[in-house]
This record gives sequence, C-alpha cells and structure tokens, in this order.
Amino acid sequence: MANTSGSDNPLEGDVLSDDEKTQFDDNEARVRRDFWVTVRKAAGAVPFMDELVAAYYCALDRETPTRVRATLFGALAYFVLPLDGIPDFILGLGFTDDVAVIMGVLALMSSHITDEHRAAARKALLQDG
Repeated sequence: MANTSGSDNPLEGDVLSDDEKTQFDDNEARVRRDFWVTVRKAAGAVPFMDELVAAYYCALDRETPTRVRATLFGALAYFVLPLDGIPDFILGLGFTDDVAVIMGVLALMSSHITDEHRAAARKALLQDG
C-alpha cells in the first residue's frame, strides 16, 4: 500500500474514518495476539486452513489495500474471539459460524491474496504441523 502522506503511520491519509482506524487497530492487535492459538484449536474444523492463513498474511501485508486489510482483520478477529455467534468450545459446532464468515470474506477478497501470501501460509503450516 502506498503511503502518500509522508508519515510512518500506514493509515494516515488513507480512506478510513477515525472510528474505522480505531477498529482496524483493535482488530489487528487481537488477531496478532491470538491467531496462531486459534489456528491450532481449529485445525480439524476448518477445511481451508491454508487459505485462512494466507488471508492472515495478506492482512499483515502493508501492500494490501487498507480497506481489504481492515475487512480481513475484522473477519480474522471474529475467528479468534472465543465467544461469538456459536461459542468455539462447543464440540462439532463451535467454528461453524467462524467458517461461514471467513468463507464469505475470502470469496470477496481472494483476488488480493497473492502467491507470496499462500507460500508463507504453506511454510507456516508445515512448521506448525
């Protein structure tokens, strides 16, 4: 993402409102903190884990458009939250709502997920698995 403001803040001068920037920052912090723990818990429940992890790397990529990053971080934050539509601790059902949200976002944002993001995901999953 090109930062045309001349500032070190990648969101400054971008198209997000102040409230959206705050939500973006909150979601990014939550995802960075809890993503890998949740991936381990959900490993058997998410059939497209490689694409989910690629979406994570896409969201972290400063070259990804800010609105796309914000959308991905929002969906990934929903994924890492333990209490949501269907709490994640309910065996067999816990990640179904998370999967539905992630699938929808991936369908809309998949054109922004690059081969580099997918390669990083494969590497991370091989190291973790």
